[in-house]
Amino acid sequence: MKIIIVGCGKIGSTLAEHLDQEGHDITIIDKQWERLKYISDGIDVLGVQGNGASISTQREAGVQNADILIATTNSDELNLLCCLIAKKTGNCQTIARIRDPEYYNEMRFIRDELNLSLVINPEQAAAAEVARIIKFPSAMKVDTFARGRVELIKIKIPDDSKLAGLKLTDMESKLHCKVLICIVERGDELLIPHGDFMLTAGDVVSFIAPHSVALSFFKAGGANTSNTVKSVMIIGGGMMSYYVAKWLEETKINVKIIEKDFERCQELSTMLPSAVIINGDGTDKKLLDEEGIGVVDAVGNFTGIDEENILLSLYERQMSGAKLLTKINRITFEEVIASLNIGSIINKNSITSDNIVSFVRALNNSKGSNVETLYKIAQGRAEALEFRVRDESKVVGKPLMQLKLKHGILIACITKGNNVVIPNGQSVIEKGDLVVVISVERGLNDLEDILA
Repeated sequence: MKIIIVGCGKIGSTLAEHLDQEGHDITIIDKQWERLKYISDGIDVLGVQGNGASISTQREAGVQNADILIATTNSDELNLLCCLIAKKTGNCQTIARIRDPEYYNEMRFIRDELNLSLVINPEQAAAAEVARIIKFPSAMKVDTFARGRVELIKIKIPDDSKLAGLKLTDMESKLHCKVLICIVERGDELLIPHGDFMLTAGDVVSFIAPHSVALSFFKAGGANTSNTVKSVMIIGGGMMSYYVAKWLEETKINVKIIEKDFERCQELSTMLPSAVIINGDGTDKKLLDEEGIGVVDAVGNFTGIDEENILLSLYERQMSGAKLLTKINRITFEEVIASLNIGSIINKNSITSDNIVSFVRALNNSKGSNVETLYKIAQGRAEALEFRVRDESKVVGKPLMQLKLKHGILIACITKGNNVVIPNGQSVIEKGDLVVVISVERGLNDLEDILA
């Protein structure tokens, strides 16, 4: 597909890289030539210097023949204008990044009037991931499918866990709960395990299950499920912190935000009447101690500087037993960062990219199913995709044991109406089902693509 991206910021560049890996024809528009050159030196994209809201610039970028235009500049108004012009000039699909809460609250009207295909709010999407993780304090990452009824949860097996030394074939009989272990990260290895696979302490495991079963699995595995989060400290008062705090207020969790800028503190006090807003430097150890870093249940390090967030998490790991959430903007050293003991890593750029890639794959589909949801897992080395089966296809009506799957493919879950099925060899996919697939192969656009 021919895709135009307006804006070469962190989200625009991350998106360009991911869509280029998908094999699409990418053109990027930005006013700054240095940004364009930096990206085009690294990946195969065409750069056009200019104003993305200009008709002549969009025409130079080929909007007349484009399939999608994605506006990711720092200005909500400019993004909306870019999409409006692209719709009138090229009649392509349009995606806008919108961050301002005031606009986002009116987004249904704006989307309908401007005929936008998709609206994405990176900070709100990241806040939603934080909310999912806080529900499972023992989890490193939580992704949801089937509108929240099914969860893919990432945990690290502790030394004293009942899971250590357990074979997957014995797990259901010994723990009395049915989950599916999808991915095991053991050192640098990425494994899709079979029944005779034995878990060991230190393994990073991603498993899929309905919410209630996931809780039972945590308890059976020896995790402490009684440590529900009641208080959260947030370092940094940016837009993402606002969306996280807004959700925390609604769930009656006590929230305290530490922010340097006094004017921003005043804004947050107005927008978040139930939160405690502290005007101060969140990297000041004395201030952190005074504000109770040692007694809070969770800490979100959400400043705009990756290095600050990492160092804060490392310090808090020594001083507190709190659940740690660390915001990271850059993905250049993702493997190194993942090896640090800094809790759950929140990357809004990757989260936004996953949402848009999912939408693009659904548009690119011409067979019998649609990509409903897509998550990158295991530092991007694997994908978890949710397909809705629309029409008859080669995978419908046959027991899974009769399907010849590609290497590195696992059918992890089938949702039939309100019934969630952790599949076995006799399970059958039917029209209308939601099917979750784990794959180490990129680029699955249709459920039939899993077949060898």
